[in-house]
Amino acid sequence: MNPLWLSHFTATSCIGQGLGETLAALRAQRSGLKPCDFDSADLPTWIGAVEGVADEVLPAELRAFDCRNNQLARLALRHDNFEQAVQDVAARVGRRRIGIFLGTSTSGILQTELAYRQRDPATGALPASFIYASTHNPFSVTAFVREYFRLEGPAMTVSSACSSSAKVFASARRMMAAGLIDAAIVGGVDSLCLTTLYGFNSLDLLSRSPCQPFDAARKGISIGEGAAFALLEKSPGSLDAKAVLLRGTGESSDAHHMSAPHPDGLGAIMAMRQALASAGLQPGNIDYINLHGTATPSNDAAESKAVAAVFGPHALPCSSTKGATGHTLGAAGGIEAVISALALQQGFMPGGVNTDTVDPDLPVSYLLKNRDQPLTHVLSNSFGFGGTNCSLVFGRAG
Repeated sequence: MNPLWLSHFTATSCIGQGLGETLAALRAQRSGLKPCDFDSADLPTWIGAVEGVADEVLPAELRAFDCRNNQLARLALRHDNFEQAVQDVAARVGRRRIGIFLGTSTSGILQTELAYRQRDPATGALPASFIYASTHNPFSVTAFVREYFRLEGPAMTVSSACSSSAKVFASARRMMAAGLIDAAIVGGVDSLCLTTLYGFNSLDLLSRSPCQPFDAARKGISIGEGAAFALLEKSPGSLDAKAVLLRGTGESSDAHHMSAPHPDGLGAIMAMRQALASAGLQPGNIDYINLHGTATPSNDAAESKAVAAVFGPHALPCSSTKGATGHTLGAAGGIEAVISALALQQGFMPGGVNTDTVDPDLPVSYLLKNRDQPLTHVLSNSFGFGGTNCSLVFGRAG
């Protein structure tokens, strides 16, 4: 595939708002997880909440989109000069030639949870102020970003569980390859809600302590929230050596189980091999893998087998950043794509946070400490419920 240029990107999560804070937290191996204190949740678990989301005020003309998910989206968009970058590209190529492809899992479902508390006691009717289409609906965040930038090009939401905001990179690439658009805003947003917290608790997947990806004592996930955006453009003739390119995408659906991965990671293997093939690379060309690494026993075991099958046992450095950010679900792929881009630009591989003793049964070279070294290509994995898998290959321009 022809590489696409990530001309601008940004991320906001519990470890920081924008690239500067995110990078500082990764270098310090600082986790943003804390004991659960979200809304009325009474659960013995840890969460990754973004500070200041509820204080974000949407513009008056976009007040119909008012919900935690869209507040989080706007908070993230205001960092790293992303807004101005979009406007500059729109002025150059036209507002009809920029597509929007965003991933989310629960979108603004918190708004529905709040509305149900205000039902009419006699009729059960939801309050008139509740607007499903522009809050809870999975397309809400995409519609919000489209209106926020006054864009007129194609727009779509991908909601494929934890692979959502990785798959949007592939969706945008196909649209650009078809000649329908000249640039794309990609990424994902997912915010905390009770449905997610209690839903994962009912599956017995929540850890009672900060999650420990690939640790011998790992016990489950810590749910976080976050938002990430990248502006994809066609690669110009010459770029700075530190510029980041999307070089390959791979997708698969193994449909093994509604919530458990294939035990041998067959779908993950397919996604990684497809990503390498589309990038025109061999396994030996990858310098680092940002693992999906949810910290559940079955997910980490399946991913380690898949990585070993593609790259060889203990073949190259890898880590999961979910010990720092928590599992941001539909936003995870986008946030970890940005982290991969930072790793390439900065020449460092983030060590896994909260992991003390790597499970000796997992055949990977898991980093416990940061490692500084020049990187050329990085692979980022995102695997979701139902066997929906996506792998992305990013590389430096020079």
